Amino acid sequence: MNVQDVMTRDPACCTPDTDLRQVATLMVQQNCGAIPIVDSFDGKRLVGIVTDRDIVCRTIALGKDPMDLTARDCMTSSVATVTPNDSLETCCNTMEAKDVRRVPVVDGNGCCCGIVSQADVARAAEASQTAEVVRDISVAA
Repeated sequence: MNVQDVMTRDPACCTPDTDLRQVATLMVQQNCGAIPIVDSFDGKRLVGIVTDRDIVCRTIALGKDPMDLTARDCMTSSVATVTPNDSLETCCNTMEAKDVRRVPVVDGNGCCCGIVSQADVARAAEASQTAEVVRDISVAA
């Protein structure tokens, strides 16, 4: 099984200049906890990711007003990624190695074309593989 078989295709994305409230609103609308950050809506070259935890830990917990900030202010810019043709096992290994619950999927040009979450792994992988991913990521977190 490959990443393209389990990924959420064409995830909602934002640019670095998107205000943080819009990013959070998109998370609510899409029922997700991470928004890939792309250079533009046309090219969609991945430049970062913002998670709900990033918003809390990198803004609110530090006393910053998230209403005054953009995605650029709290995004992670060194993002672990996989490709659509990578195996699900490679994706799970990447998630475990990088201690992330979600990993963006990029094409050959580095453009965001999908995202894989722990929930996607749980729906597609064998129970033992799912348990390993959850355990390894949770231990590091």
